[in-house]
Amino acid sequence: MILTKAQYDEIAQCLVSVPPTRQSLRKLKQRFPSQSQATLLSIFSQEYQKHIKRTHAKHHTSEAIESYYQRYLNGVGKNGAAPVLLELANEVDYAPSLMARIILERFLQEHEEAPPSKSVINSMLRDPSQIPDGVLANQVYQCIVNDCCYGPLVDCIKHAIGHEHEVLLRDLLLEKNLSFLDEDQLRAKGYDKTPDFILQVPVAVEGHIIHWIESKASFGDECSHHAYLHDQFWSYWNRFGPGLVIYWYGFIQELDCNRERGILLQACFPTNIVTLCHSIA
Repeated sequence: MILTKAQYDEIAQCLVSVPPTRQSLRKLKQRFPSQSQATLLSIFSQEYQKHIKRTHAKHHTSEAIESYYQRYLNGVGKNGAAPVLLELANEVDYAPSLMARIILERFLQEHEEAPPSKSVINSMLRDPSQIPDGVLANQVYQCIVNDCCYGPLVDCIKHAIGHEHEVLLRDLLLEKNLSFLDEDQLRAKGYDKTPDFILQVPVAVEGHIIHWIESKASFGDECSHHAYLHDQFWSYWNRFGPGLVIYWYGFIQELDCNRERGILLQACFPTNIVTLCHSIA
């Protein structure tokens, strides 16, 4: 799904005043019925992550942490079964999983002799049954399963979706009888920063020569695309030549402006691939 900048801005504007809940996503789908659920979810998640990055610091002052912790203690003191932590996160407009991390760290600082390590915190968030307090474990669990943008559950889902699309791309390349090296094979050869697939014989797509293909199971907005250009795509171009990026959930049309410089954007696997054999024929 390729959107103009104006279409994307209209969707993003609708997200400014809505909480990051599944109910909000359903309303967004009703507001933009022509857009796919996957595209809207990707935009929804990216816009919320931008919001969290902008407001992250204010939630991590010592005053804010102590206030949240005391409110948590007061809440579970009255009713330990109520979703105290989840409601607190929603009230202060912060991701539930990140709020759970704040409270968990504060709890462990109070009850453990040594400050908790990051690996211990991460392990407890992935498996709340490790938390040495049953009430807090339940509160953290509620935050994790109700957070649709952050947390270990979301990370696992994103990783699985990313892998699924890489497998899909691999199958499509094999179906087209295109010879390639994948990321693992390239790293075995000593490359540290590589695209998902290097074509051993270049192809042409819409008149542009392609040496590599990168799979992105997300929507290509300005923020993410410019970061990818800086961190990945130009490095690939510099090392391997021009290439193709597939944003499976679409992208902003105006971002496809580097074709002549050697980076082509698509929202699906191209159907008009011209191979060396075709060109000879």
